[in-house]
Amino acid sequence: MPIVTYGTQGRPVLIFPTAAADYLENERFFLVKAVEPAIMAGRIQLFSIDSINQYAWMDRSLPPREQARRQALYSGYVEEEVVPFIRAAVGNRSERIATTGASFGAFHAANAFFRRPDLFDTLIGMSGFYDLGPSYLRGYSDENCFFNNPAWYLPGLSGAALRTLQHHSRIVIATGQGAYEAPDASRNLSAILNRKAIPHWLDLWGHDVNHDWPWWRRMLPHFIDKLGY
Repeated sequence: MPIVTYGTQGRPVLIFPTAAADYLENERFFLVKAVEPAIMAGRIQLFSIDSINQYAWMDRSLPPREQARRQALYSGYVEEEVVPFIRAAVGNRSERIATTGASFGAFHAANAFFRRPDLFDTLIGMSGFYDLGPSYLRGYSDENCFFNNPAWYLPGLSGAALRTLQHHSRIVIATGQGAYEAPDASRNLSAILNRKAIPHWLDLWGHDVNHDWPWWRRMLPHFIDKLGY
Protein backbone atom coordinates (compact mmCIF):
# COMPACT_ATOMS: atom_id res chain seq x y z
CA MET A 1 0.00 0.00 0.00
CA PRO A 2 1.31 3.50 -0.80
CA ILE A 3 2.46 6.09 1.70
CA VAL A 4 3.31 9.72 1.12
CA THR A 5 5.53 11.92 3.29
CA TYR A 6 5.32 15.69 3.73
CA GLY A 7 8.31 17.39 5.33
CA THR A 8 11.75 16.20 6.34
CA GLN A 9 11.86 16.78 10.08
CA GLY A 10 9.72 17.34 13.15
CA ARG A 11 7.29 15.24 15.16
CA PRO A 12 5.87 12.39 13.05
CA VAL A 13 2.12 12.50 12.46
CA LEU A 14 0.24 9.66 10.74
CA ILE A 15 -2.93 10.88 9.05
CA PHE A 16 -5.76 8.62 7.83
CA PRO A 17 -8.18 9.47 5.00
CA THR A 18 -11.95 9.65 5.35
CA ALA A 19 -14.46 7.05 4.19
CA ALA A 20 -13.21 4.98 1.22
CA ALA A 21 -10.54 7.45 0.13
CA ASP A 22 -6.85 7.06 -0.64
CA TYR A 23 -3.55 8.32 0.69
CA LEU A 24 -3.73 11.56 -1.35
CA GLU A 25 -7.19 12.63 -0.21
CA ASN A 26 -5.93 14.91 2.55
CA GLU A 27 -3.73 16.67 0.00
CA ARG A 28 -6.54 17.01 -2.57
CA PHE A 29 -8.83 18.60 0.00
CA PHE A 30 -6.08 20.96 1.23
CA LEU A 31 -5.80 19.56 4.74
CA VAL A 32 -2.07 19.13 4.13
CA LYS A 33 -1.96 22.75 2.96
CA ALA A 34 -3.64 23.81 6.20
CA VAL A 35 -0.74 22.43 8.26
CA GLU A 36 1.94 23.48 5.78
CA PRO A 37 3.34 26.17 8.13
CA ALA A 38 4.09 23.49 10.74
CA ILE A 39 5.61 21.24 8.06
CA MET A 40 7.76 23.98 6.55
CA ALA A 41 8.94 25.08 10.00
CA GLY A 42 10.13 21.55 10.73
CA ARG A 43 7.65 21.14 13.58
CA ILE A 44 5.86 18.12 12.11
CA GLN A 45 6.48 15.49 9.46
CA LEU A 46 3.21 14.18 8.00
CA PHE A 47 2.69 10.65 6.72
CA SER A 48 -0.51 9.69 4.85
CA ILE A 49 -1.73 6.19 3.96
CA ASP A 50 -4.67 4.50 2.25
CA SER A 51 -7.84 3.48 4.04
CA ILE A 52 -9.11 -0.10 4.11
CA ASN A 53 -12.77 0.92 4.13
CA GLN A 54 -13.67 0.26 0.51
CA TYR A 55 -12.42 -3.30 0.92
CA ALA A 56 -13.91 -3.85 4.36
CA TRP A 57 -16.57 -1.84 6.22
CA MET A 58 -17.98 -0.04 3.17
CA ASP A 59 -18.25 -3.20 1.06
CA ARG A 60 -21.71 -4.42 2.06
CA SER A 61 -21.36 -7.50 -0.13
CA LEU A 62 -18.99 -8.91 2.49
CA PRO A 63 -20.18 -10.55 5.71
CA PRO A 64 -19.04 -8.81 8.92
CA ARG A 65 -16.67 -11.68 9.70
CA GLU A 66 -14.68 -10.98 6.53
CA GLN A 67 -14.88 -7.23 6.99
CA ALA A 68 -13.43 -7.61 10.48
CA ARG A 69 -10.70 -9.94 9.24
CA ARG A 70 -9.63 -7.33 6.69
CA GLN A 71 -9.68 -4.63 9.37
CA ALA A 72 -7.39 -6.79 11.52
CA LEU A 73 -4.99 -7.17 8.60
CA TYR A 74 -5.03 -3.39 8.12
CA SER A 75 -4.24 -2.83 11.79
CA GLY A 76 -1.35 -5.25 11.46
CA TYR A 77 -0.13 -3.37 8.39
CA VAL A 78 -0.14 -0.08 10.32
CA GLU A 79 1.67 -1.55 13.31
CA GLU A 80 4.15 -3.81 11.51
CA GLU A 81 4.90 -1.87 8.31
CA VAL A 82 3.85 1.77 8.58
CA VAL A 83 5.29 2.39 12.05
CA PRO A 84 8.74 0.95 11.18
CA PHE A 85 8.71 3.00 7.95
CA ILE A 86 7.98 6.20 9.86
CA ARG A 87 10.56 5.44 12.53
CA ALA A 88 13.19 4.82 9.85
CA ALA A 89 12.22 8.07 8.12
CA VAL A 90 12.67 10.11 11.31
CA GLY A 91 15.80 8.23 12.35
CA ASN A 92 14.47 6.99 15.68
CA ARG A 93 13.53 3.32 16.10
CA SER A 94 11.65 3.96 19.33
CA GLU A 95 9.77 7.16 18.35
CA ARG A 96 6.12 7.24 19.35
CA ILE A 97 3.93 8.72 16.64
CA ALA A 98 0.89 11.01 16.58
CA THR A 99 -2.27 9.90 14.77
CA THR A 100 -5.04 12.00 13.29
CA GLY A 101 -7.94 11.84 10.89
CA ALA A 102 -11.43 13.15 10.24
CA SER A 103 -14.70 11.23 10.05
CA PHE A 104 -13.89 7.53 9.41
CA GLY A 105 -10.23 8.58 9.51
CA ALA A 106 -10.73 9.56 13.15
CA PHE A 107 -11.90 6.02 13.89
CA HIS A 108 -8.77 4.52 12.34
CA ALA A 109 -6.54 7.05 14.08
CA ALA A 110 -8.14 6.24 17.42
CA ASN A 111 -8.02 2.49 16.86
CA ALA A 112 -4.32 2.61 16.01
CA PHE A 113 -3.62 4.84 19.01
CA PHE A 114 -5.60 2.91 21.62
CA ARG A 115 -4.52 -0.53 20.40
CA ARG A 116 -0.84 0.33 20.69
CA PRO A 117 -0.02 3.23 23.02
CA ASP A 118 3.55 1.93 23.01
CA LEU A 119 3.73 2.98 19.34
CA PHE A 120 1.54 6.11 19.38
CA ASP A 121 1.58 8.98 21.87
CA THR A 122 -0.94 11.51 20.53
CA LEU A 123 -4.43 11.34 19.05
CA ILE A 124 -6.28 14.17 17.30
CA GLY A 125 -9.68 12.80 16.32
CA MET A 126 -11.90 15.16 14.31
CA SER A 127 -15.63 14.60 13.75
CA GLY A 128 -15.22 10.92 14.37
CA PHE A 129 -17.08 7.90 15.67
CA TYR A 130 -15.43 5.26 17.80
CA ASP A 131 -17.85 2.33 17.86
CA LEU A 132 -18.37 0.15 14.79
CA GLY A 133 -21.27 -1.68 16.39
CA PRO A 134 -24.28 0.50 15.56
CA SER A 135 -23.60 1.00 11.84
CA TYR A 136 -21.24 -1.71 10.65
CA LEU A 137 -21.15 -4.92 12.69
CA ARG A 138 -24.83 -5.85 12.18
CA GLY A 139 -24.96 -7.70 15.46
CA TYR A 140 -21.85 -9.75 14.75
CA SER A 141 -18.89 -10.10 17.10
CA ASP A 142 -15.63 -12.00 17.11
CA GLU A 143 -12.04 -11.40 18.25
CA ASN A 144 -11.21 -9.27 15.21
CA CYS A 145 -14.25 -7.10 15.86
CA PHE A 146 -13.51 -6.77 19.56
CA PHE A 147 -9.85 -5.79 19.26
CA ASN A 148 -10.53 -3.26 16.48
CA ASN A 149 -13.43 -1.45 18.11
CA PRO A 150 -12.28 1.06 20.76
CA ALA A 151 -15.69 1.26 22.39
CA TRP A 152 -15.43 -2.46 23.18
CA TYR A 153 -11.83 -2.99 24.22
CA LEU A 154 -11.10 0.29 26.03
CA PRO A 155 -13.34 -0.45 29.06
CA GLY A 156 -11.27 -3.55 29.85
CA LEU A 157 -7.86 -1.99 29.31
CA SER A 158 -5.40 -2.49 32.17
CA GLY A 159 -1.73 -2.79 32.99
CA ALA A 160 1.08 -1.03 31.15
CA ALA A 161 -1.11 0.07 28.24
CA LEU A 162 -3.56 1.81 30.58
CA ARG A 163 -0.76 3.47 32.55
CA THR A 164 0.79 4.75 29.33
CA LEU A 165 -2.51 6.31 28.29
CA GLN A 166 -3.02 7.80 31.73
CA HIS A 167 0.42 9.33 32.14
CA HIS A 168 2.31 9.50 28.84
CA SER A 169 -0.19 10.28 26.09
CA ARG A 170 -2.18 13.21 24.73
CA ILE A 171 -5.71 12.88 23.39
CA VAL A 172 -7.90 15.41 21.60
CA ILE A 173 -11.46 14.44 20.67
CA ALA A 174 -12.98 17.26 18.62
CA THR A 175 -16.28 17.57 16.81
CA GLY A 176 -18.74 20.08 15.53
CA GLN A 177 -22.41 20.04 16.45
CA GLY A 178 -23.83 21.10 13.09
CA ALA A 179 -25.09 19.27 10.02
CA TYR A 180 -24.06 15.61 9.70
CA GLU A 181 -21.91 15.73 12.82
CA ALA A 182 -22.36 13.14 15.59
CA PRO A 183 -21.18 14.81 18.80
CA ASP A 184 -22.62 12.01 20.94
CA ALA A 185 -20.00 9.68 19.45
CA SER A 186 -17.29 11.91 20.87
CA ARG A 187 -19.13 12.29 24.17
CA ASN A 188 -19.43 8.51 24.45
CA LEU A 189 -15.70 8.02 23.92
CA SER A 190 -14.99 10.76 26.45
CA ALA A 191 -17.19 8.98 28.99
CA ILE A 192 -15.22 5.76 28.54
CA LEU A 193 -11.94 7.63 28.95
CA ASN A 194 -13.24 9.34 32.09
CA ARG A 195 -14.17 6.00 33.61
CA LYS A 196 -10.62 4.77 32.94
CA ALA A 197 -9.09 7.98 34.36
CA ILE A 198 -7.43 8.73 31.01
CA PRO A 199 -6.84 12.48 30.59
CA HIS A 200 -8.14 13.93 27.34
CA TRP A 201 -9.53 17.08 25.78
CA LEU A 202 -13.12 16.82 24.54
CA ASP A 203 -13.64 19.92 22.40
CA LEU A 204 -17.18 20.45 21.12
CA TRP A 205 -17.28 23.15 18.46
CA GLY A 206 -20.44 25.11 17.68
CA HIS A 207 -23.75 24.22 16.08
CA ASP A 208 -22.59 26.04 12.95
CA VAL A 209 -19.70 23.58 12.55
CA ASN A 210 -20.69 20.86 10.08
CA HIS A 211 -19.10 17.62 8.92
CA ASP A 212 -16.90 18.98 6.16
CA TRP A 213 -13.39 19.83 5.09
CA PRO A 214 -13.39 23.59 5.73
CA TRP A 215 -13.78 22.90 9.46
CA TRP A 216 -11.17 20.14 9.52
CA ARG A 217 -8.77 22.56 7.82
CA ARG A 218 -9.32 24.82 10.82
CA MET A 219 -9.25 22.11 13.48
CA LEU A 220 -6.02 20.31 12.64
CA PRO A 221 -3.63 23.31 12.62
CA HIS A 222 -5.39 24.65 15.72
CA PHE A 223 -4.73 21.49 17.72
CA ILE A 224 -1.20 21.05 16.38
CA ASP A 225 -0.46 24.54 17.68
CA LYS A 226 -2.22 23.93 21.00
CA LEU A 227 -0.24 20.73 21.56
CA GLY A 228 3.00 22.61 20.98
CA TYR A 229 4.04 20.87 17.79
